Amino acid sequence: MKPTLKSPMTGNDMVLCREKRTIPFRKEEFEILYHFYKDTDGEQYTEEFTDEVNINQVYNQYRDKYNLPFPDEIKAIRSKYELSAIKMSEVLGFGANVWRNYEAGEVPSESNARLIQVADDEVEFGKLVKLSSHLDEKAKNKIIARIEGLLKANDGWRTVYGEEDYVMGTDPGDTLPDHTTGYRKPNLERLTEMIVYFTEAMKPWKTKLNKLLFFADFRHFQLHGFSISGARYRAVTHGPVPKQYDALFDHSARHEQVMMVQEMFPSGDLGTQFLPRSGRSFRNELFNEAELATLEEVVKRFKKDTARQIIEASHEEDAWKQFEQDHGIIDYNLAFGLKAFDTQDK
Repeated sequence: MKPTLKSPMTGNDMVLCREKRTIPFRKEEFEILYHFYKDTDGEQYTEEFTDEVNINQVYNQYRDKYNLPFPDEIKAIRSKYELSAIKMSEVLGFGANVWRNYEAGEVPSESNARLIQVADDEVEFGKLVKLSSHLDEKAKNKIIARIEGLLKANDGWRTVYGEEDYVMGTDPGDTLPDHTTGYRKPNLERLTEMIVYFTEAMKPWKTKLNKLLFFADFRHFQLHGFSISGARYRAVTHGPVPKQYDALFDHSARHEQVMMVQEMFPSGDLGTQFLPRSGRSFRNELFNEAELATLEEVVKRFKKDTARQIIEASHEEDAWKQFEQDHGIIDYNLAFGLKAFDTQDK
């Protein structure tokens, strides 16, 4: 979002404003931090980006309240079975474009949401495929073969999933996504790829890398109402860090995504620098254009900053100040007040 916008009526610069408002959705009301531009004559306007972040706040709260799947979860289910959006709609008995619309952000009804969540279970999805009247036998057999392959790999998948839970700091019984994950399901693959990106661009030390990850996720939430990785962040003495940052970095090194090199400083302190691994390039296909733009913006903003400077920048954020005393998990909604990019925006 731009800090100013030209008025279509007066031609004056309008300032971006934020205020708490109650917005109705599906016969309920939700309080959000409403974004709008205000003209000198008092008229108020919105545009594409303000509309996006406003409606996403409403949708996120509604999904969270009723435990409905989020767009990235819906897309992941389809990707697992290697089916088109139309095929998924056919299996579940939806209209032709319904699944595609859900992936694009439309909020499913509660009944459709439960059916989507059932489809995430391979065995249950297989039953739905067999019952479908919209698929011929050849199509059914192909999907069933894919499901059987997933079930055979199930034990290995569960082992990886257990590690992902630990590294991403998710606890048993968590109902995610929520306001502590930026309304994204925690995704270790994407968070690891963010580490690769910043390592290629900056060769950062551990302290700085922690802050780069935080600013990337929270800046994207500020602009779009969603984080990039779904990571949870804690407020510690030296600024925000991923909840299990040591496990995260160890995972990245053990799986040969980056190199971690330790160096002893004259002070006697031991530092860890992240260096690119030969033959391992950043996979931009894991991110959309808006997410890539956010990563690039974070590099541009902090590339010349020392670890001390980026710590000081993080200490200016309410997102850190409100949780630092008890080292608590930071609420992504505080990203709307992010200060680090104010000068750059102007």
